[in-house]
Amino acid sequence: MFPPNFAWGAATSAYQIEGGWQADEKGLSIWDTFCHEEGRVFGEQNGDVACSSYELWETDLACIQQLGLTHYRLSLAWARLLPDGTTRHVNQKGVQYYNKVIDDLLACNVSPMVTLYHFDLPQALQDRGGWLSPSIATLFDDYAKFCFQTFGDRVRLWITINEPYVCAKLGHEDGIHAPGLKEKGTLAYVVGHNMLRAHAMAWHSYDSGYRAEQRGAVSLALNSDWFEPLDGDCSEDAAAAERELSFTLGWFAWPVFVTGDYPEMMRYAIDAQSSRLGYTGASRLPKFSEGDPAVLGTADFFALNYYTSRKVKAGGGREQTLSMKCDRDAEDVLDPSWPVCGVSWLAVVPHGLRKLLQYIKDTFSNPAVYITENGFAQAGPLQIEDAQRCEFYKSTILEVAKDVNNTLVALVHLRQVE
Repeated sequence: MFPPNFAWGAATSAYQIEGGWQADEKGLSIWDTFCHEEGRVFGEQNGDVACSSYELWETDLACIQQLGLTHYRLSLAWARLLPDGTTRHVNQKGVQYYNKVIDDLLACNVSPMVTLYHFDLPQALQDRGGWLSPSIATLFDDYAKFCFQTFGDRVRLWITINEPYVCAKLGHEDGIHAPGLKEKGTLAYVVGHNMLRAHAMAWHSYDSGYRAEQRGAVSLALNSDWFEPLDGDCSEDAAAAERELSFTLGWFAWPVFVTGDYPEMMRYAIDAQSSRLGYTGASRLPKFSEGDPAVLGTADFFALNYYTSRKVKAGGGREQTLSMKCDRDAEDVLDPSWPVCGVSWLAVVPHGLRKLLQYIKDTFSNPAVYITENGFAQAGPLQIEDAQRCEFYKSTILEVAKDVNNTLVALVHLRQVE
């Protein structure tokens, strides 16, 4: 069913598994700060201990071996390596920890896929403006070059930034992720723009300074649901579904894979709402500067995070205040026939992944695809006889298999939703 070189892996991120939030001179991240602010997180929970992977890495490694994985995706905690976010102070204990993780994986014939940024900006950089500051791109590039130089002799697969859409929207539009900012219709677009600038800088740094010797590949991990019209015969619903894809996957994939700029549909929708609401400033969706490294072509593969799908109908764009929801002018609908697992938003729709893979093949010139996140959520006590999860993975893998024959190369990350 799958070719011999098909890659099978699991995915994690530093804040979600490591714990050790103050261990061995690690600096604070924005999630450390966010989770310790009362009322921010359900049940006042935090990642101070999490899965304690910082202390129990060998146990994790045993699980990786038991599963027979060929790949393991992990993220580096920027503040564990560079406590103030800059290369002025390198935490050698952090370097030693990640060196051990990488070396242990390779000794077990498991290829590491390393993510440089998975939501956990050093708090010291947030205090300087975070992702809203244009200078963050250069600071990220410095961090990336440090990681390429330190670990790149053994790492062949790199992700610069995980889910810039989530970082921008949930952290700066909705305020429900760190750093918890909430200025609708403006901040998220600036953050997304600076993340693309940072990614492009890091890719060019790798391409010019490290690729020839290290022979690795670099991309960024983009998340997207699959969107389809609620009424397949309704042109307004079809247009709304296309806008949803434009505002999620297209926001970051279009500049990198297609034109070097944002989707025209996205810019038109934002500018039209600005005009309707009397916004007289510059376009809320920034423009790329000639002084920045080109963003087009800065991905050596397509890294996709997929969890669920939505039906879409037109509407939602007549609010009287600026917001991304208003700009999108679309309403997402959960099909009642789709089962829901663990959390209310996560409908189980394996065929949506296949359709999204086909869309990526057709829209972005048939790139090699790594499915860098996918998973099934459960609430309550652990179920030893985990029939629902088994069925989920069986169905999902069968859907992916349908596309393998179409030359899609997929890295299936069997990751439980936290």
